Amino acid sequence: MASLIYHVAVSLDNFIADQAMMDGNIDSTLFLFEGEHVPNFLSEIQEYVAVLMGAKTYEFGFKFGAKPGEPGYKGIKHYIFSNSIQFESNAEVELVKGDAIEFIKNLKQQENGKLWLCGGGELAGALLAHQLIDQLVLKVNPVMVGEGVPLFGSTKPRLKLELVDMKQYANGVTKPTYNIIYI
Repeated sequence: MASLIYHVAVSLDNFIADQAMMDGNIDSTLFLFEGEHVPNFLSEIQEYVAVLMGAKTYEFGFKFGAKPGEPGYKGIKHYIFSNSIQFESNAEVELVKGDAIEFIKNLKQQENGKLWLCGGGELAGALLAHQLIDQLVLKVNPVMVGEGVPLFGSTKPRLKLELVDMKQYANGVTKPTYNIIYI
């Protein structure tokens, strides 16, 4: 059985994207895209057998030249959950329409290893509500953005978290890893 890990960058006020990113203006975002946490992250994602993301997260890559049906991360199977995007699934990228919860329940049963939920907030909130996320890995940026995409979308979770690892980087980014304890 696979474990589902929500591994995501977040601001101190729990947003996974600020208004600048939502508007497509990556140059004015407060999130940090440079520093030693970046190569560490790129190395860590190679441990995942698949990446799961919602439509908005997947479409964010289009701003950087990615095309529908192309993987955002080479060498990792992609599952894109959307009822609005249109492209043909292929060996690298599978478009999943319909019930994401049932699909992910089945995927967790069929796969071994680690599945990476990289966004978005609403998908994460739905998965959390169904107790499908096993671990939370946060790249906490030393910024407060005030508004944007909340970590768990509109879901207001009530959880216990068990800290299993903590890294701190020179640029102020911290990376706590928590096991989720559902109550």
